Amino acid sequence: MAVNLATIESVTKVYGTRALLDGVSLGVSEGDRIGVVGRNGDGKTTLIRMLAKLEEPDSGRITHSGGLQMAVLTQHDSLDPKATIRQEVIAGRADHEWLGDARIRDIVQGLFGGLDLPGFELGLDTVIAPLSGGERRRIALAKLLLGEHDLIVLDEPTNHLDVEGIAWLARHLQLRRSALVCVTHDRWFLDQVCTRMWDVQRGEVHEYEGGYSDYVFARAERSRIEATEEQKRQNLARKELAWLRRGAPARTSKPRYRIEAANALIADVPDPRDKSELMKFANARLGRTVFELEGVTVKAGPKLLLENLTWNLGPGDRIGLLGVNGAGKTSLLRAMQAAYATQGDVQPASGVIKVGKTVRLAYLSQEIAELDPTTRVLQAVEQVRGRVDLGKGREMSAGQLCEQFGFGKDKQWTPVGDLSGGERRRLQLLRLLMDEPNVLFLDEPTNDLDIETLNQLEDLLDGWPGSMVVISHDRFFTERTTDTVHALLGDKRLRMLPNGVDEYLERRARMAEQAAPAVPVAAAKPAGDSRAQKKEMQKLERQIAKLDQQESKLHSQLAEHAADFSKVAELDAQLRKVKEEKEELELAWLELAEEI
Repeated sequence: MAVNLATIESVTKVYGTRALLDGVSLGVSEGDRIGVVGRNGDGKTTLIRMLAKLEEPDSGRITHSGGLQMAVLTQHDSLDPKATIRQEVIAGRADHEWLGDARIRDIVQGLFGGLDLPGFELGLDTVIAPLSGGERRRIALAKLLLGEHDLIVLDEPTNHLDVEGIAWLARHLQLRRSALVCVTHDRWFLDQVCTRMWDVQRGEVHEYEGGYSDYVFARAERSRIEATEEQKRQNLARKELAWLRRGAPARTSKPRYRIEAANALIADVPDPRDKSELMKFANARLGRTVFELEGVTVKAGPKLLLENLTWNLGPGDRIGLLGVNGAGKTSLLRAMQAAYATQGDVQPASGVIKVGKTVRLAYLSQEIAELDPTTRVLQAVEQVRGRVDLGKGREMSAGQLCEQFGFGKDKQWTPVGDLSGGERRRLQLLRLLMDEPNVLFLDEPTNDLDIETLNQLEDLLDGWPGSMVVISHDRFFTERTTDTVHALLGDKRLRMLPNGVDEYLERRARMAEQAAPAVPVAAAKPAGDSRAQKKEMQKLERQIAKLDQQESKLHSQLAEHAADFSKVAELDAQLRKVKEEKEELELAWLELAEEI
């Protein structure tokens, strides 16, 4: 029987006049892998902070089992800004120690892309203070994962990770023995890692068995049986379930339960997109030319990102653009936008970008455009236009589109300055779509959006007739909204990948293997040789440990005889000799480790 690790009993938490959590009771046991979902502002982060005893409930109690070893990744790290990455992550381990530990090597490579920390100027010796929020986040996550814990609580762990980093983190957590409670909007990650779901809604927490796919089915089924959800939301859940059931069989490794019921529930649900119909509309709105790139070279300052690129974005194309950070994804979109904005006058370093005469481009960048903070939400949308034609006979008023994006009638009169980051992101998307574009460039559109808003956005894009390029680390969103995947693999070329994200990850893994320094092996070593090498390594480790003790003793003696200059000189000479001997032994240990 699984041991209970943490219990939430009749917990209530009120902010202002609103009860975020009202009499909630939950438990976490050994082996649990729980995903926490819900709309922004409904109390997901508050729930896990109280579970971790970082925040007190207004009533009820939180209990932990005796001796519980728990680690928490919050949205604000507690790293020492004066420390280096080595001091925070490696925590005093000698190089031969952590390099000889396969688990530590895997975590460092998985989160930083290599043992030498490419992207950090001084590698492990980089000081933390000047680093970005995303870089600090990865450091905090690495520090947490290096520890041994009974329970890990993670708040948005996939933020600032690319597709490869998210895939690595999912594999790592699958193999860990720790129980897990995780808040994330990444639905692919939830499906890979979690076996239970907590859905935070209107002060209550509903529990579901299975990962995200099972949760979608159970939520739709619950709505149908209890008749508590409005028809629109129920249809959205059924539509997403249809996508999950009809997608790639390997989308998740978890077994489905009640398959017959699921199939019956989606029997009358059409495919998310009618591709031929959308293509017909796109051709009518765009003509034959959208963007044509011929021999294009793209640079970021002196850095060459893309060279001699010839590529067409045609009418109705829905393309997911993948690549490691810094490969040139955003720079490519910016070059195309510059050609559009200047009617072809601004061109890249070399080559030509041709833009169709009927193109109306909307570009959602990673930066949130500033609006007058006193402007109301509805006013900000109506500044663009009062009604919008979404294609296929769908027309909406500004107020109706606001409601579809989670801005109810009361929220529509909220000043922009009072909105959260996620709400401002939603408003930015709204204003773009109100301008009736026929080409969309979406650069990380899922940032700060909750799952319900993502569902609404995906539903809206299903019937949107135009061309689209999506840059996103959210694998679920990319696969859900696009038809083909192109990738920048760091060789200054753009490739179409028929097998999508899976092919991208396979290619990146092969590239990493090829880039790894080869270990010369003349011939397969007999087992006896390997055992002898391990014995020699153990001998070296004992010698290094003795030298560590001598080094520590000499440091103490130096402090003791600080006023005796002749003695200090003698001790300093001995210390240098010990350090040199220790470095030689560590080098010999590393050479043996590479040969095994």
